[in-house]
Amino acid sequence: MAGKIFLIVLLVLVIVLVVLYFLGKKAQKKQEAQQEQMEAAKQTVTMLIIDKKRMPIKESGLPQMVIDQTPKLMRRSKLPIVKAKIGPKIMSLVADESVYDLIPVKKEVKAEVSGIYIMGVKGLRGPLTPPEKKKGWFKRMKEKALSANK
Repeated sequence: MAGKIFLIVLLVLVIVLVVLYFLGKKAQKKQEAQQEQMEAAKQTVTMLIIDKKRMPIKESGLPQMVIDQTPKLMRRSKLPIVKAKIGPKIMSLVADESVYDLIPVKKEVKAEVSGIYIMGVKGLRGPLTPPEKKKGWFKRMKEKALSANK
């Protein structure tokens, strides 16, 4: 009896894993196609960064059409939003996660932009240095213990 239940549960798990595998492959192909489109449409723009924050898409100041097109589950998550002055216009843009930490506030940068998405950033006057990572609680305590022993 217990053996049959175990086999049924195992069979269901295998089926779920196979379905997830194929859905993941399909999503990966779709994401690669979108990435190619964004690479084709990107432009290099000089901009003055006014402010950057992580905020929900509803409060971000992005156009209403963009907010309406986002999936309902994504609307609650926080996005890296950058307010920048591009020419005479002040715009809200969405930054890539890998680029967000490099963006300096109140400085001019050359950015690779595709629509309202910042894909890359280069310093206009010298290289951009990423901010130092904050030390975790464990590392701080370890350093305190080592300095107390000396």
